[in-house]
Amino acid sequence: MCGIVGYIGSKAAREIVIKGLKLLEYRGYDSAGMALVNGETRIFKCKGRVEDLEKMVSNSDFNGTLGMGHTRWATHGEPNELNAHPQVSHKGNFIVVHNGIIENYALIKKHLQGKGIQFSSQTDTEVLANLIEHLYVEGDLTAEEAITLALNRVEGAYGLVIICTKETDRLFAARKGSPLVIGVGDGENFIASDATPIVEYTQRVIYLKDDDLAIIKKDELVLKTVRPKNIEPEVKEVDLKIGEIDKEGYAHFMLKEIFEQPRAIHDTFRGRVLPDHSGIMLGGLHSELENISRAEKVIIVACGTSYHAGLLGEYIFEEYTRIPVEVEYASEFRYRDPIIKNGDIVIAISQSGETADTLAAIRIAREKGAKVIGICNVVGSSIPRETDAGVYTHAGPEIGVASTKAFTTQVTVLAMMAFEIGFLRGTITGDRYRELIDELVSVPSKIEKALQVNEQALELARIYQNKRNALYLGRGYLFPVALEGALKLKEISYIHAEGYPAAEMKHGPIALIDEDMPVVVVATSDNTYDKIVSNIQEIKARKGSVIAIVTEGDEFIRKMADYVLEVPETLPPFSGILAVIPLQLLSYHIAVLRGCNVDQPRNLAKSVTVE
Repeated sequence: MCGIVGYIGSKAAREIVIKGLKLLEYRGYDSAGMALVNGETRIFKCKGRVEDLEKMVSNSDFNGTLGMGHTRWATHGEPNELNAHPQVSHKGNFIVVHNGIIENYALIKKHLQGKGIQFSSQTDTEVLANLIEHLYVEGDLTAEEAITLALNRVEGAYGLVIICTKETDRLFAARKGSPLVIGVGDGENFIASDATPIVEYTQRVIYLKDDDLAIIKKDELVLKTVRPKNIEPEVKEVDLKIGEIDKEGYAHFMLKEIFEQPRAIHDTFRGRVLPDHSGIMLGGLHSELENISRAEKVIIVACGTSYHAGLLGEYIFEEYTRIPVEVEYASEFRYRDPIIKNGDIVIAISQSGETADTLAAIRIAREKGAKVIGICNVVGSSIPRETDAGVYTHAGPEIGVASTKAFTTQVTVLAMMAFEIGFLRGTITGDRYRELIDELVSVPSKIEKALQVNEQALELARIYQNKRNALYLGRGYLFPVALEGALKLKEISYIHAEGYPAAEMKHGPIALIDEDMPVVVVATSDNTYDKIVSNIQEIKARKGSVIAIVTEGDEFIRKMADYVLEVPETLPPFSGILAVIPLQLLSYHIAVLRGCNVDQPRNLAKSVTVE
């Protein structure tokens, strides 16, 4: 969950690395550091954010044409200067930046300490640096040989960039479980955790695969494996614009991404909905569509916001395909013995395509004979490579740690899958199929309208910003939305919030309700409307304060609730996509008013690539 940037060429590396780290700071912001080479090697490190590192580096006139940097989300060792990356080996021969976890680091560290090697940090990364150096010195090996041998002795996950101070015409990069992308330039090359720091300089990229080892010079690139074996690099064009990774006048990336959702959803179905709205063609599922339509069970595995999208997908799938669906936290699925048989379908959802628990769940499912379908946003990430088929959301980069457009685009993909499979199975008629597609196409314009509650959400945020707890309630399609709304509030504002099915309120949570407990009720019009009205009445009878998300024109709930935020009317499978918009805005404004770092909430990172 750390961010890595490296450069080798003829330009000043310092500016490229700093700019790249700023773009990757959503991956970690406990500490930051960089190494620059120009005849000699200089290391700059600090606790805090990339802007703190930038200030430190600006006080030095040292620069170079080879450099690498790191922004950290702490795993081993508290956030401080000693534990910040780069980590340097005992004798200074190797400098390492690392994303991931070396699981057998303690055993290796004990062995190296027995050889008289001293350690200055608490990190597993310093252990790896010293292991490489030990093999390099004791075995009289080249840097490449020592790195290869060391990586065959460690267990765990890593995305690594390494400098050998005796071979400063190259960078070494290796990947196992943690993403790395090489940018191929003209007389220069780049390396980063994802493509966002690279696209300003080149659109040509190589996505490293597990066990790849790259030797990167300014005008040469050699790709091997840690086994070792030479392989031919597969260079791809990345379609990413600079504006997509800039705030473009918004105060925060999160707010920008909330307002990007009409465009993001349109891009998700663009080219997949036939021009006359007569059908949906998900090309990435073409080879597996028959298998899915014959499945007796579908299992959705995901984490965090993607799990909530999966829960909403369960409702849509079961209604329109009549296939039983289970939704599991990937982190739990991987540590039990799930019942899976040949012909079962596992759908893995991840914005980044690199979520460690979801990848592990995929591997377990495939071992047990399931067909695995991926839904993710990042092209070239691990999940598309490890699944049998899949669908990209095409949401564009999501920089804010709290997912917004990831949720709505993932639900959009799940809905399209369900409609296409339902039509193929005959569980929905041709007329109903076309009606659903027509409504899908109208969703972006309806989100534009839902976004008009932004100022109202700000006013409510001023009223509720100092509350310490909140309940979120919903029924049917809107229960997962309540869960997602509660998650958004707690992760960016640090207010404790819980989501419940509204009918469960009487089974415990109602005991919490008083005049100091705000209750957010997702109450748009559907077949559970009368029941949710009863729940609101029960809350008001106990002096609870109710914020209701309602369908435009609903005067009945308006008279009961303390405040309402309206969204346009839509068909049930799309109700969650619209209803989540006011919840995102409310959470955003509360967090801003509380002085929280909205894009980089404490203790969180965007892509959870370690356990």
